[in-house]
Amino acid sequence: MRILITGASGLLGINLALEAGARHEVVAVDRRKLAGTPFRILNADLLDAGAVDAALDEARPDWVVHCAALANLEDCEANPELAEQMNAGLAGMVAAACCDRGLPLIHISTDAVFDGTKETPYTEEDAPGPVSVYARTKLEGERRVLAAYPEAAVARVNFYGWSPSGKRSLSEFFYNNLSAGNFVSGFADVTFCPMFVGDLAGILLKMLEKRLQGLYHAVGPQAMSKYQFGVEIARKFGLDPLHITPKSVHTSPLIATRSHNLHLSTRKLSTDLGLILPDFSTGMDRFYQQFQQGYPQKIRSYQQV
Repeated sequence: MRILITGASGLLGINLALEAGARHEVVAVDRRKLAGTPFRILNADLLDAGAVDAALDEARPDWVVHCAALANLEDCEANPELAEQMNAGLAGMVAAACCDRGLPLIHISTDAVFDGTKETPYTEEDAPGPVSVYARTKLEGERRVLAAYPEAAVARVNFYGWSPSGKRSLSEFFYNNLSAGNFVSGFADVTFCPMFVGDLAGILLKMLEKRLQGLYHAVGPQAMSKYQFGVEIARKFGLDPLHITPKSVHTSPLIATRSHNLHLSTRKLSTDLGLILPDFSTGMDRFYQQFQQGYPQKIRSYQQV
């Protein structure tokens, strides 16, 4: 199968493209940030008039995964109009274009659409309550995708891994600082369900193969605080967990509001795929194995200076 992946220079886009490339033909859309990749690249800004249709017509894919987004929460607060264009407007355009062509589509959304006040895991049936520009625009993107193309799939995700810039993931933040001997803090009052990006890539491919439709929570099956996540990184890499201080998100200088509890249920996804999702320790082992095999250096070599 030929897969078109948007947002190829992002953390998920690049890792999905590399994972999918082992079994499928990959065409990835990028704004001239990547070079030398083992998959074909279409250089385009999808916000340009006609760019979405042109990319689909040139690539002629069998499947589409729309990863492109303005994903930095602080950037979204500073540029709400661009966030609206990237996270909502573009999502709707991609969905409409895929619908016109009958192309199976997975749109990537976020766990952050919830306000984090629920004490039990969120299901796909729970009402969202976005608390930041990023969350609000991503939720609007979900709605536009399903309105334009009800047969599309929307995956709410939270993932970690190695990125071309070396700075896109919370896992990289902890590894980079701890390996340099720096002291850092981690939010002890923000709970999330991180999934290794390689595991997420495999899940997305299975969703395409099964032609799943509608809304799914595609996160890790284990919830933890961001502080605990940092401690797990430290232990796996033989670094000092005492260099991480637990901290409240309320004392952070960050502008964008963060939700406290983003524990999402993955029962629907696991049931519809007919499999048990990879657990946290399995993903962390794969993340560490990539480090041992020089994967971070390889993935960074694709980024143009």
